Amino acid sequence: MKSFKALGAALISVAMLAGLGACGTTDEPDKAAGSAKSPSASSHPAPYDVSGIRKDERIAAMVPQSVAADGKFTVGMETTYAPGEFVDEDGKTPIGFDVDLSNALAKVMGLKPEMASASFDAIIPAIGSKYDAGISSFTITKEREQAVDFVTSFKAGTAFAVQKGNPKHLKADDLCGSKVGVQTGTMEEQGADKLGKACKAQGRKPIEVQSYKLQTDAATAVMTGKIDVFYADSQVTGYAIKQTGGKLEQLGKDSDVVLQGIAIKKGDTRMVDATQNAMQKLIDDGTYGKIMDHWGVKSGAVDKAEVNPAVEG
Repeated sequence: MKSFKALGAALISVAMLAGLGACGTTDEPDKAAGSAKSPSASSHPAPYDVSGIRKDERIAAMVPQSVAADGKFTVGMETTYAPGEFVDEDGKTPIGFDVDLSNALAKVMGLKPEMASASFDAIIPAIGSKYDAGISSFTITKEREQAVDFVTSFKAGTAFAVQKGNPKHLKADDLCGSKVGVQTGTMEEQGADKLGKACKAQGRKPIEVQSYKLQTDAATAVMTGKIDVFYADSQVTGYAIKQTGGKLEQLGKDSDVVLQGIAIKKGDTRMVDATQNAMQKLIDDGTYGKIMDHWGVKSGAVDKAEVNPAVEG
């Protein structure tokens, strides 16, 4: 996955959404103020409605002239990673919780949002020239903090899901003897193999790891009882639970959690301050939490927008 540099990140795409949509969804529009638009026939939630967000004059005044001059908040993102940032059924429109967050931040800063699709490794080098920010599931690392400044925006990890009600009474810390589904080439595939070896070393029945080309295939296999557990990125697991209409539920808590952030040009203190203040405002007024909940990823929500937090690696 992107946040952990696993091999299969690019495979989590619109194909996943189509498969999950085929399973049916019972998503209902949030009736609170600022709620999402009514769901359509698409296989994913409609974008969160940010039209009610108003410009904050104090925060807008922090935005440097280099950004404010054209009136745009240009965000670089790699649109292959549902539910963070991916492409809608029209094949060109970026959607996802990072897109909704970008739109909300732009509104607070009094700017017009503009999403720009790019290859993942090309985004950070172009921040400050081509892009005003990079919002694309970037894990905050010491190495990246040498190149850009970060404002925290999400906590990503890994998570298990089982059938609703956990009929086999499984425990996240004891999966010996169970059948675990993962996507081929991901960190979770390697992790499940290690868990299985640990079971065998203890003289217990090993985990049976079943690898699937698409995450949706693993999620469907759990719902139909072919396997017992779905293991994926925490945001992918949360999204699968939401999209399957509650036929799945999370087993245990997120693990291997790392911070993700909004990347800003290194040393651009005014833009960093504007972004941090805008992010904190969205957290404090509840908009941020509603966006995360809308996409089924509220377990990864942060409660404070920090600048360049201390991280490992």
